Amino acid sequence: MDDPRHPIRLSPEELETLEEERADAADPELTREELAWELVEVLDELTSEEIAELVAKNVPTDAHEFFKHYARQFCEGLPIDKSIAARLPNLMLLGYLLRVLEERLLVEPDESFDA
Repeated sequence: MDDPRHPIRLSPEELETLEEERADAADPELTREELAWELVEVLDELTSEEIAELVAKNVPTDAHEFFKHYARQFCEGLPIDKSIAARLPNLMLLGYLLRVLEERLLVEPDESFDA
């Protein structure tokens, strides 16, 4: 990823400074769908080491454990392919990262998301 100032790579304190700069520049707000696509594009450009860094900075360890445990319980007894069940915690993690990004960028909480 070329831009080291991209919000997903920053701590909450660093992001606050960027938000102030963005407010001063009068940047338009992103919709939730636009934000989701931006996240996908950023993740697509990251190396596995950068993704690990991103997760370490933004996702509490207990959330990892919760996602694994919940996904395992959710899939028990359902006709879900094992390869899909193994990826479910990652999908949950992606949703968590999107929510963190939304909160940090102050997306309006009442805005609906229609993908």
